[in-house]
Amino acid sequence: MEILTYWVLSFGSHLYSFYQLHIFSKEHEAGLERELEKVGCFYQDPTDFEWTFWTQWAKKSLLWTLVGHGVISRLTSIFYPKFRVPALTIYGFLAASSVLGIKGVGVLLVHLGLSFSVAQLRKPALSWAINLLLLSTLHIQPLQEIQRDWYKTEEEYYLLLFSVAVCGLRFISFSLEHCWAPAERGGVVQLCWLFSYTFYHPFFYNGPIITYQDYIEQERDGDKSVFSYLVLRVGRIILWWCIAEYLIHVMYMHSIQSNETYLEILPPWALGGLALALVQFFFVKYLVLFGLPSMLATLDKLVPPKLPRCVSIMYSFTGMWRHFDEGLYRWLIRYIYVPLGGSRHGHLSKMLSTGLAFGFVCLWHGGHDYLQYWALMNWAGVLVENGLKPLFASSFIRSIVNFSAPMERRCIALLSAFSTAMLILSNLVFLGGIHVGRIFWKRVFIQGWSTTAPPMLAFLYCFAQVGLEYTSRPP
Repeated sequence: MEILTYWVLSFGSHLYSFYQLHIFSKEHEAGLERELEKVGCFYQDPTDFEWTFWTQWAKKSLLWTLVGHGVISRLTSIFYPKFRVPALTIYGFLAASSVLGIKGVGVLLVHLGLSFSVAQLRKPALSWAINLLLLSTLHIQPLQEIQRDWYKTEEEYYLLLFSVAVCGLRFISFSLEHCWAPAERGGVVQLCWLFSYTFYHPFFYNGPIITYQDYIEQERDGDKSVFSYLVLRVGRIILWWCIAEYLIHVMYMHSIQSNETYLEILPPWALGGLALALVQFFFVKYLVLFGLPSMLATLDKLVPPKLPRCVSIMYSFTGMWRHFDEGLYRWLIRYIYVPLGGSRHGHLSKMLSTGLAFGFVCLWHGGHDYLQYWALMNWAGVLVENGLKPLFASSFIRSIVNFSAPMERRCIALLSAFSTAMLILSNLVFLGGIHVGRIFWKRVFIQGWSTTAPPMLAFLYCFAQVGLEYTSRPP
C-alpha cells in the first residue's frame, strides 16, 4: 500500500505539473509565436536543436539509408552470410559519402589512417595524444571555416561534426584495444575491421557507442535470430516518436527555457513541470535516436547497449550515468576510469579517475562554460554518493542506528531526494545553460526555501521510492 501511494503521487505530480505547464504555454502562445512553428492548425516548439536536426535529416535521407542497411543485412544473411560484414561496410561507406561528400569522408579517412598508424606502435599514451589532437581539430576556427565552405547548409556541416566526434570515440577504442592486445592478426585484417567498425551505418552518426572489442566479437559470433521482434520494436519506436512530437505540441518547454522573463514568472507547479518536461523529453528523444539503430544492430546479431532508463526513476548521479547512456558509460569505464586506477588504488585515485572521465566528456561535448559547470556538478555528486555509501554501511553507524529494512529504505529515499534535486539541476544546466540552472536554484532553494523546496523534495522522495522499488526487482 505504501509503494502504491508513492506511485500515485509520482504519476499524479507529473500529470498535474505538465498540465500547469501546458496552461502557461497556451496563455503565452502569442508572446512565444516567433519561436514556434505552425503545423496545420496547431503550434509546435521546434527550438530543441537536436530533435529538429535529426528528424529533418531522418526525413531527408537517414531513415531511408537505415532501411536500406536493414534490407541488405537481411538479404546477405540469408543468401551470402560470409559477405554480410563486407557488404554492410561498403554500404555504410557509400551512405556516408552520399551525405557527407567525398571531402567529409576524406576527413574521417585521414583520422582513421593516423589513429591506425600510431596504434601500431602499441603505446597507449601516444594513441591518446594523437586522438585527442584529432578531436581538438573540431574547434580550430580556420578548419571550421574551410569545412563550412564544403557544404551549402549549416546542417550538413553539423552532420560532419557529429560524425567526426562519434568516430573519434571509435578510433580511441580501436587504438587502446590494439595496444593492449597481443600481436596476432596482421595489419590488413585489423585495418579492415577498423573500417567496418567505423562505417557501421546504424551507429555512424550519433551512436549508441559500442567498443571495438565488443563489435568484432559479436559480429563474428552471432547465432540468435531476433527478426520476430521487428514489428514490436518498430511499433515502440513509432510510439516514442509520437510521444516526443506530442510533448512539443502541448508544452513549449524549450522556447520557455530560453526566455528568462518566462522562467521568472512561471507558477511553482509549472516551474516543476518545466524541469520534468525538459528531462523527460530528453529521455524520450534518445529512446527514438538510439532505438532505431539499436534495433538494426540487434538484427545484425550485435548486442547494443541498453536503451536509456526513465529519468523519473533515477535517484542518484551514479545511476544516471550508469543507466542513461550505457554505451558511453562502459566506454568511459574501460578506457579512462580503469586504466587510471579507478577504485583499486585508494580514494585519491578514484577521485582523479572519475574527474578525468567527466573532464573528457565535457571536452568531447565542446567544453563550453555551461558544460564545465555540469561536469563539475556531476563529479561532485558522484563523489558525495560514493563517500556516503560506505559511511552509512559501516559497522560504526549501524551500531548507533539500527533501522528495520523498510525504515532504512525510507532514509535512503530521503537522502536520494536531495541527490535527485541536484541531479535535475545539473541536467537543466546541460540542457538549457547556466541561466536556467541559476534561475531554478534561486526560485526553488533561495526564494522558495520554505514554500517551494519542501513539497518538491517530498515529491522527489516519492520518485526515489519508485526508483528503489524498480531497481530492487530483477528485470
